[in-house]
Amino acid sequence: MSRTTNEAAAKSTDELAPTQWGWLLFVGVGVLAVALPFVVKNFVVFQITLAVIYAIAILGLNLLTGFNGQFSLGHSAFYAIGAYTAAIMMEHGGIAYYWTLPAAGVVCLVSGFLFGLPALRFEGIYLALATFALADATPQLFKASFLEHWTGGVQGIVIVKPAPPFGLPLSADQWLYFFTLGVATILYFCAANLVGSRTGRALVAVRDHPIAASAMGINVALYKSLTFGVSALYTGIAGALGAIAIQFVAPDSFTFALAVALFVGLVVGGVGSIAGTLFGGAFVLFVPNIAEHISKGLAGAVYGIILILLIYAMPTGAAGLVRWLTHRSVPKFAPLSSGLRAVGLIQRESSRPGLRATRTSHQAAQGGHLEGGSDEETRDVGLARRRGGRDLGPGMGAEEVRSGRE
Repeated sequence: MSRTTNEAAAKSTDELAPTQWGWLLFVGVGVLAVALPFVVKNFVVFQITLAVIYAIAILGLNLLTGFNGQFSLGHSAFYAIGAYTAAIMMEHGGIAYYWTLPAAGVVCLVSGFLFGLPALRFEGIYLALATFALADATPQLFKASFLEHWTGGVQGIVIVKPAPPFGLPLSADQWLYFFTLGVATILYFCAANLVGSRTGRALVAVRDHPIAASAMGINVALYKSLTFGVSALYTGIAGALGAIAIQFVAPDSFTFALAVALFVGLVVGGVGSIAGTLFGGAFVLFVPNIAEHISKGLAGAVYGIILILLIYAMPTGAAGLVRWLTHRSVPKFAPLSSGLRAVGLIQRESSRPGLRATRTSHQAAQGGHLEGGSDEETRDVGLARRRGGRDLGPGMGAEEVRSGRE
């Protein structure tokens, strides 16, 4: 059996159970999401739609902060830009609602990229202060008299909620829920592929070691600016969806409190987790309502207590808690895979001429350090000896191991 075959068998054995569980979870969540609007009231469907919209906005912030390391307190500004872009196009241009989403994304992409260029001079708390200034200034800009004809000033803009197309037997809230769910699926799929791609690894490299990333040929300034733009694109699309769902936009709807809420949702869901943003969106929408239901006079205090308890119970967010529970519950297949990798390593070493192959095989059988092998390979051989399919006795060489495994 060749080394490639051994590694493939080990990999398939390691990933079999997690992959099956992942597909089952994906199918289960999909079925639940499709059936949900038919078993709950329209107001609950409307709330869930808003939670998904907030999750998309938090996903955009997560790409910037969680994967690229840029701290932002100004994403409420991009949310407002996306919402006003959709409202103006629908109200003054008579453009269909679904065309406003890519337009809002492009406008916010350009805005985020242009803001990211001068923001390259700032890092850490200074970048946070710069984005705070953006979040504080944007609502005032939409109140300006020279834009009042388009933005409606302090009165805002009222838009009409779209009706289901093609005569579908759905309410307006149900249709908007499915439309938002479809947009969210596309955006989450793109984000997952971006993070897992070569570009995503470059983003993480810039976050962790910017000097080393620059030495490896990564254009740090360009990647930071583009990440700011892509992050703003996601948040702008969420803002457009939010405007369509609520049917109203006004400057006072996009204050600094919205930026803080998005950041809290990022932390609670899990920084650097794509799936955790869904929990963050639900937290942003439902927890303040729960706190107000407990005590209207002390809603802020109740919200703070709930937030403190969650952070104490889940210091790495909801995604970190899920990873911890999965690590404890999913069966581990390390012994078999370690044994297969160890046998492949011994076969490779035994093919080398001279006494080095014999010495290497003997040291592997004894659990010692392999000459020319990494620490991981040495550990695999030790695991194979202690917990593998059969014990590697001190006198067993490479040929005996091969014949025994075959």
